[in-house]
Amino acid sequence: MAKTHDPAPASGLREALAELLASQHLAVLATHRDGQPYCSLVGFAASPDLKGLAFATTRSTRKFENCLADPRVAMLIDSSTNEESDFREAIAVTAVGEVEEVQKTARSRYLRWYLAKHPHLADFVLSPSCALLRIRVREYVIVRRFQEVSQLEPR
Repeated sequence: MAKTHDPAPASGLREALAELLASQHLAVLATHRDGQPYCSLVGFAASPDLKGLAFATTRSTRKFENCLADPRVAMLIDSSTNEESDFREAIAVTAVGEVEEVQKTARSRYLRWYLAKHPHLADFVLSPSCALLRIRVREYVIVRRFQEVSQLEPR
């Protein structure tokens, strides 16, 4: 897997990543507990610097319990349309990092980004039983054209 170091390709890759994160509303969150993987479909929003991905869940969910038990997570975001052309044209990104509940100092910022993308979820995310979580992204693994793999570390 080639790590992108050249600024020109990295900037094009960063642009493609930012476009994908802005255009997609749903992602698959991968957590685990006691060696058992678990995936959940979540609405997400990215911070403008791409260092954080926010999602919301109620505190009673398995995903929330799994995040508390082990904060290491991955999130898959893709542009697939369930068509044959996806093998040539779709982009899939795996964000790898650690998850934490967004604390009061950053909550208004993350809430603003999240609600700008998901205004229909305002009642849900503002509910006292709901937690707003943030993935501190260590790296993005970007797959284009089905087999072209690049890595990007948000800085």
